[in-house]
Amino acid sequence: MVNQFGNYSLFVGLITSILVIFFSFRSIKTNEKNISLNIFSLISLQFLFVIISFLSLIYLFIVSDFSNEIVYKNSHTTKPLFYKISGTWGNHEGSLLLWLIVLTLFLFIFAITSKKLPIIYRLLTISFQQIIITGFFLFIIFTSNPFNYLYPSPSEGLGLNPILQDPALAIHPPILYVGYVGTSIIFSASISALISKNINSEWAVHLKKWIFISWIFLTLGIMLGSIWAYYELGWGGFWFWDPVENISLMPWFCLTALLHTIIVLEKRSILKLWTIILSIATFSLSMSGTFLVRSGILNSIHTFANDPSRGLFILIFLFFLIFSSIIIFFIYAKTEKKLVKKSYLISKETAVLLNNWFMMFFLSVVLIGTIYPLFLEVLSGSKISIGPLFYQKLLIPFFIPFLIFMSFGPNLSWIKDKINKIEKDKIIVFIFSLILSYLITNQFGVKYLFFTILLGSSFFLVFSTSKDFLNKNLKISQKISHFSFSLLILSILMNSIMQNEIITNMKLGDEVNFKNKTIKFKNLKTLEKKNFKTLIGEFEVINQKGKKIIFYPEVRVYNQPSILTSEADIKTNLKEDNFIVINLLKDDGYFNVRYQNKPFMIWIWLSTFLMVFGGIISLVKNNKK
Repeated sequence: MVNQFGNYSLFVGLITSILVIFFSFRSIKTNEKNISLNIFSLISLQFLFVIISFLSLIYLFIVSDFSNEIVYKNSHTTKPLFYKISGTWGNHEGSLLLWLIVLTLFLFIFAITSKKLPIIYRLLTISFQQIIITGFFLFIIFTSNPFNYLYPSPSEGLGLNPILQDPALAIHPPILYVGYVGTSIIFSASISALISKNINSEWAVHLKKWIFISWIFLTLGIMLGSIWAYYELGWGGFWFWDPVENISLMPWFCLTALLHTIIVLEKRSILKLWTIILSIATFSLSMSGTFLVRSGILNSIHTFANDPSRGLFILIFLFFLIFSSIIIFFIYAKTEKKLVKKSYLISKETAVLLNNWFMMFFLSVVLIGTIYPLFLEVLSGSKISIGPLFYQKLLIPFFIPFLIFMSFGPNLSWIKDKINKIEKDKIIVFIFSLILSYLITNQFGVKYLFFTILLGSSFFLVFSTSKDFLNKNLKISQKISHFSFSLLILSILMNSIMQNEIITNMKLGDEVNFKNKTIKFKNLKTLEKKNFKTLIGEFEVINQKGKKIIFYPEVRVYNQPSILTSEADIKTNLKEDNFIVINLLKDDGYFNVRYQNKPFMIWIWLSTFLMVFGGIISLVKNNKK
């Protein structure tokens, strides 16, 4: 009964979507002065029915109703309640339903918060957003229905992949999806503003709110995914340039560029068409990521690679949206009035443009590194993987000038500034940063000149953004975000040169010496939990000063599905992380033990949180306006 109720709610939602498009275009044609109450009612009704459908699916997971196909494939009676609920979106069908909730929610919020903007613009935005929503309704109902019925009903489910049974990964998809789906309202609003000739400062203030929302959630989602990969996958890293990681990073580059461009549009009413291009590109990259993750093309722990026909549907829909938006852009871009406003080389506008160029270059490198192996396999049948070295060699030489320009750009004035604003003390700080970088890299045996200059540039940016807190002309949100970004880069670089690790095989009672530390395998015990058995090792790490750290890494054997996983034990403080993970070997009680010392790890997470906090402050202040 609940299964059918959820299914019928999707069909009602699809019908309301078609009706909203019809009423919206009719209102545009008749040039109505107010948006019809029918449109508001239908948008509200649509959101309600999508919520009902999603809650129905959650209920089916909670009660372990295995007559529902995705509950059967992704749940089990012994699974904890928290993971039963998170299992709702831990699969292809459920995650798309979550997408649909965010799409309809954002449209509902747009409809009630944009009353002061022109009617034609609002109606067009509602129409374009409903076209996207309709596409997702059709995709879910006809290719990825979460309410498929199984008969006879199985008595037990297959369970959820234990690697996905994790608190960080449970909240990671909803947060990431808000970031992704937020780009849809940016896309719809930008195309509508272009058609209705409504690209102005007032519109920029309105759009900036949506850009901030999307950027904040996308940044948080990427960070949560990195934290999960760090402690769950067992290799001790937080970014491996996995294709699915890259897919979330690409729209982030575009959003960051758009975030700075919209400020120029708000202040000076220039870069109008570039703002539209970035809006289209950001949404296109988000949709492309959806296609790649769900098409079966990519091989990753993050993908839903089951049915290529689903990927084909998204690909056709993606081409329709992208080519339609490009055609609209070229038709209406010609009619956009070009305001000639003089800008000079030394100005904040130029600094923003430089920021955009760098972001587009970084985006291009990541895009090529992600899709080149796919095209090569299609054309030649050869399979290759592109690893971190590719990105490091291409990004580092350009990251150096990016960090240096970022040290000066925020302090420049609008329209025109003087070159003598580059103060002598900044040159002294830069030289000091390079000397400090050389001493550190020399101490840790780093022989690469580019890396020494990169580290020096990151120190210079940290010093510059720290000094910016004394500048009363800059907004506090800007100061926090720029400082936290500089701290993030410095933390990553310091972590990469100072970390060390040992991988060895040990059995109970063994001792290993490593970097003035002694690692002892002290104890081993077995516990039985509700849905898994766990083998817990006790390790003692003693440094040369006699300080002891006790670790309890685990090897878990889940009952459904029957999978063995390794759970790292990480001891964190403000200075460093100490990390131990074990894997069971078949040879006479031996375990493969990986111990890592990773300085500044906590600062990578804290700086990202701080960067998001800066975005939240800006969003709140923008809403007050």
